[in-house]
Amino acid sequence: MSDQSVTALDASWHQRRWSWIALWLVAATLLYNVGEAVIALVAGAEAHSVALVGFGLDSVIETAAAIVILWRLAIEARGADPQTLERAERRVHVFVGVTFLLLAIYVTGQAGWTLWNEQAPNASTIGIVLAAASLTIMPLVSWGKLRAAREIGSAALRAEAKETLACSYLSFALLLGLVTNAAVGWWWADPIAALLMVPWLVKEGFEGLSGQACCDD
Repeated sequence: MSDQSVTALDASWHQRRWSWIALWLVAATLLYNVGEAVIALVAGAEAHSVALVGFGLDSVIETAAAIVILWRLAIEARGADPQTLERAERRVHVFVGVTFLLLAIYVTGQAGWTLWNEQAPNASTIGIVLAAASLTIMPLVSWGKLRAAREIGSAALRAEAKETLACSYLSFALLLGLVTNAAVGWWWADPIAALLMVPWLVKEGFEGLSGQACCDD
């Protein structure tokens, strides 16, 4: 066997290995986000917290993004031709971009309405615990998916990984808002914390729609 054949086999094995790693990471994200969405939406509704409800909706969006990413990875696992894979990659990348923008619109509208009407949220211990857990877990998952996206050359997976990173950003903003409200009664901290993530969401949304390449910044 020639050196070129050995190199090609090694490259193929490496690609397959990282595809499986990506698949497991996305599946884990999907399962986690389903539970996260249910808890955040219920707790947010009870506490009248825009940031917590927005966090739950972000989890719903991440769940949808994870589903389409699993579809894209499944296409690759079946050995699809490069053209088919490229079309799937583009569709998933655009879909993730749209979900970022939809979340940005929701958060801006609901946070603005809360600030206008001075609707004070109740303290939410469940929300604080959930935000702290996600702030710990999501950066690690995001890092793993970003590495996998680089190894398999997937812009769509990279975009979904950055959406997971947005969840980490939102976890921090959510934790800040909930703790501040519970500790000193600053009701406005909750919607302000929600608004802090809007520039990130818009940036990533337009990046997804533009179809920016995997390794571009």
